Amino acid sequence: MLKQIFATALLLFSLPLFASEGEAAKPFDLNEVLVHHLMDHAEFPFNVGGKKVFEGREGFDPHAENIFVDHSTGHRFHFVGGIDLHITRRVTMMWIVSFLLLIVFIPAARLIAKNPLKIQSRFANAVEAFISFLKKDVVDANTDGHGHSYYHYIFTLFFFILFCNLMGLIPPVGEVIQLGIESVNAGEEVQVAHSDAGHHEPIWIAKVWNGITVTGDVSVTVTLALITLLLIYGTGFVYQGPKFILHSVPNGVPAPLYLLMWPLEFIISPLAKAFALTVRLLANMTAGHVIILALLGFIFQFQSWGVAPISVFGATAIYFLELFVAFLQAYVFALLTSLFVGSSMHRH
Repeated sequence: MLKQIFATALLLFSLPLFASEGEAAKPFDLNEVLVHHLMDHAEFPFNVGGKKVFEGREGFDPHAENIFVDHSTGHRFHFVGGIDLHITRRVTMMWIVSFLLLIVFIPAARLIAKNPLKIQSRFANAVEAFISFLKKDVVDANTDGHGHSYYHYIFTLFFFILFCNLMGLIPPVGEVIQLGIESVNAGEEVQVAHSDAGHHEPIWIAKVWNGITVTGDVSVTVTLALITLLLIYGTGFVYQGPKFILHSVPNGVPAPLYLLMWPLEFIISPLAKAFALTVRLLANMTAGHVIILALLGFIFQFQSWGVAPISVFGATAIYFLELFVAFLQAYVFALLTSLFVGSSMHRH
């Protein structure tokens, strides 16, 4: 039953991406599918100080990076000047993840706070088990028992990455709903966000719950890695004071070698750690999605029912592996952050 559920989820996951194949005669393009699923773009316009320029008027650039559709007139437009603060696909998914974190952990915290010595429920017990594991085996084990100040950040980091990874494996609910609406209205004039000029605007739920993986964006992973980088330097100065600058090189190193190792240990090493965190999370959360889409794409590429069982079986196997990777990458990021921060507390 569990395998059937995940196989169904995979098919639903792929429907919005490949739906256009039944509507147009153009050949299947895997690159277009990958771009749709993996790349970020602005969904909701938000510009400060700029001016709207509509299609057909002077100044409109059909090749502008962010072009939107006006809901009242149905005409396309973009902004000229000002500061672009458009809400992107990944920002909306981060809002969903943040909301889920609040509705999961606030009730759990209230249940545990009633009586910390009593098991309130399976839900609270599961949350407490995760927290206890992170506290003892991740933070304290790598900070020599001095990790109390870092509990809140490491816990938040782990669960934020975990929820982002898992949400990226859930089918794009909004696009599935939109596909269902369009299927019901097949053969009739679809009134869902069609403009007079023929432009089609997805319904709001399709733009909000788009199924994109937040941690598959380098801007997200590099931001998390930069926070870790700041913690490495901040912790070093807090625990060692100004001597952290000199103590970055291990004790007992000869003076000539010290001059060579100092820039490596104080500058290059922390940057390399941040780079490793960035690439590891990004690559692992992107690779699985690419493989799943490629396997499902074989069905539409060869247009053969004989390929479907093999593609679905392979995609289901990778999907189960991705579930494991979602937990693993959240754990690895939290573990390495704790390890890097702990290593800067004392001179080696």
